[in-house]
Amino acid sequence: MTKIVFVEDDPEVGSLIAAWLGKHDIDVIIETRGDQAEAVIARENPDLVLLDIMLPGKDGMSLCRDLRPKWEGPIVLLTSLDSDMNHILSLEMGASDYILKTTPPAVLLARLRLHLRQNAGARQNVSQVASASVPRPQQAIHFGTFCIDPLNRQVTLGKETILLSTADFELLWELASHAGQIMDRDMLLKNLRGVSYDGLDRSVDVAISRLRKKLHDSATEPYRIKTIRNKGYLFAPHAWETSR
Repeated sequence: MTKIVFVEDDPEVGSLIAAWLGKHDIDVIIETRGDQAEAVIARENPDLVLLDIMLPGKDGMSLCRDLRPKWEGPIVLLTSLDSDMNHILSLEMGASDYILKTTPPAVLLARLRLHLRQNAGARQNVSQVASASVPRPQQAIHFGTFCIDPLNRQVTLGKETILLSTADFELLWELASHAGQIMDRDMLLKNLRGVSYDGLDRSVDVAISRLRKKLHDSATEPYRIKTIRNKGYLFAPHAWETSR
């Protein structure tokens, strides 16, 4: 049975949604506190995490931000806050979706199932690509003070160790392995997940934003991972002489 961890402090909302999803073969584990959710997620290893925003101990936005580097699965915000800014912030912090609590139950179920299918397909494609079709060099590559070590899955910039999720590491490695070349979304998605760009998927853009922030690149005028207008992204090989 599919398993979801639902972080929700309202017992009535939690029990209603858990009962509805349970009727459709989704086991729901409810945690009422944001500051205890990470431990529950690590213990249960669910297929999807569903988060309210207003939580005791730690809000859902902060939880999503802190959870994303450590956990690869879908993170969905389920909230009563109908705010464009919250919607945008949640996606920037790594959320897969932002759903209002007023959404009809059948639509909520359909959207959760969509994320579950996409995650299962992405895992399968990544596994197949990694094992069969994309050889990965095992030697570390260096650009000035920047080093990516694929064997130990370690990234360093000067004396700083950069902590990345598996997905973000793979994206960075793909860009750095083609340093100086423009990589469009379709190429990146095919190489990393084995899927084509559908014109709507913004996951690459969101991941690039996370990488820029961690690699001390400029958000407004990036010079390390450049945006080439209407073409894609370019890893600049000569932009790493200093760590900042």
